[in-house]
Amino acid sequence: MLVLLPPSEGKAAAGAGAPLDPASLSLPELNPARARVLDALVQLSGGDQDRAAEVLGLSPGLRGELARNTALRTAGALPAGELYTGVLYDALELSTLGPDARARATRSLLVFSGLWGAVRITDRIPPYRCSGGVKLPPLGPLGTFWRAQTAAVLPAVAGEGLVLDLRSSAYAALWRPSGPVAGRTATVRVLHEREVAGVVKRTVVSHFNKATKGRIVRNLLEAGAEPESPAELVTALRDLKHTVEATAPAAGKPWALDVVVSEL
Repeated sequence: MLVLLPPSEGKAAAGAGAPLDPASLSLPELNPARARVLDALVQLSGGDQDRAAEVLGLSPGLRGELARNTALRTAGALPAGELYTGVLYDALELSTLGPDARARATRSLLVFSGLWGAVRITDRIPPYRCSGGVKLPPLGPLGTFWRAQTAAVLPAVAGEGLVLDLRSSAYAALWRPSGPVAGRTATVRVLHEREVAGVVKRTVVSHFNKATKGRIVRNLLEAGAEPESPAELVTALRDLKHTVEATAPAAGKPWALDVVVSEL
């Protein structure tokens, strides 16, 4: 099973250890592309600050992120699993996983990034600010840029097993499973079900969407679940007491799963 995760805007401070070593990152086939994005981001962030903030979508209170970007080559790095601190990662609680679950996380989790393309949770990277939806000069939209790179690399990483895609739309654009891989891919939508004036209603949630996805991944890792297909994933999630609704799609298309929650 390969689990595709988004990054988070929330990140830990720079690590106290050695700086970035690009050659040490997983998926080394992406390194030439990573170098191009890194060069472009450092150059942008060290230039006209107003333009850089506009391109990166930074509010006045986040201008300090530009200094982080200019120091990417020298700042202390830390494992990606420790760097990201957003809602999904808070719910996932990687640091508290037991040894077996942690080993499964190391093997199966892949975090997508506007800067790095995709990394494993053990890859040591510095804090940065560059979302997947950025149009980074001179490379253009990062979704388009990375999609051309990942298409040649990630099908082999996915292998013959299940792909559980929990990414948000900006990061789903960095790689779109196609062909046989798409038929083994499942996406997840979280719905909040509640009764309003005697009528049961469902709504799509945002903040708690991330928390629920983090809990789902943790549950699968702790249970040692190894579903090999979307249908087996549905069974595994139901065994873990999640309410899941799914309809098998046309051949070669990803499965879309709805996870229904009554409490947020």
